[in-house]
Amino acid sequence: MKTLTLRHGLVLLAFALLGWGICGAIIGIGRSLTSMQNTLIIHAVAVPIVFGGLAWLYFKFFGYTSALQTALCFTGLAIFLDATVIALLVEKSYAMFGSILGTWIPFGLIFLATYLVGRSFTPNAIANLEKAPGNPAPGAGS
Repeated sequence: MKTLTLRHGLVLLAFALLGWGICGAIIGIGRSLTSMQNTLIIHAVAVPIVFGGLAWLYFKFFGYTSALQTALCFTGLAIFLDATVIALLVEKSYAMFGSILGTWIPFGLIFLATYLVGRSFTPNAIANLEKAPGNPAPGAGS
């Protein structure tokens, strides 16, 4: 069984954090330029594009995790950061989680886009993990 190193985990988290940041910027800019309803619609359209694109880059150049693992990480980090940073510290309210368009559809789209892109790259995940620095050559001691 191949193991993920700290470097692998940090790469995965960096992609997830970048996606969350881009989507946060879309919300921030949208709020200043248009209504909240329009902003949420734009955000919902942008989410699968942003995370699908980042998933494509991740799987093309790194691909250390499976499609399911990556989708869970990307979605889980977005939920965690929305709950802690945005709801708790910025908005000081969890009311945003009552909005299907504002939270639940985007979370579902993050998962779906990441998973579907990852499924198209699945064979690369094992190959990249095997050739990653720090992992022994196949058959060497494990």
